[in-house]
Amino acid sequence: MALLPIKTTNRGPAPCLPVSDTADIIDEALYYFKANVFFRTYEIKSESDRVLIYLTLYVTECLKKLQRCSNKNQGLQEMYSLAIARFDIPGEGGFPLNGVYLRPSSPEEADTMRQYFLQLRHETGQRLCEKVFETPDGKPSKWWTCFAKKKFMEKSLGGPGQM
Repeated sequence: MALLPIKTTNRGPAPCLPVSDTADIIDEALYYFKANVFFRTYEIKSESDRVLIYLTLYVTECLKKLQRCSNKNQGLQEMYSLAIARFDIPGEGGFPLNGVYLRPSSPEEADTMRQYFLQLRHETGQRLCEKVFETPDGKPSKWWTCFAKKKFMEKSLGGPGQM
């Protein structure tokens, strides 16, 4: 899996990009989310597509949490909790995309992958919160939360029975 550079202040293995108008993979995932979430299949053309698929699934999980939040601060707390909650990585039984990702070849690579996913989860949650609560009344935008029930590629990062 590619370690793509991201605009972030969160520590992790991803190279940091300076804050600018150029889009990183998280900006791209958020920008294309509303269109991509309707896809049942997704053709992988590069390693960055694997990251985009993971982020699209993660944004769906975030929206499930954010639709129940009443304000931005509560949303940020939920995003932090979701980011640090236990999650599976490729090669583990609960990871829904084992057919798309290669299993880490060493414990060091698995640790780097887990740290990278954690960094992506933190940054994605923060940026999504900014977009979802960008409303005059400070409530979650229905134009974002309406996508919480959609399943990208008929998959979910949450296990069966989880919301």
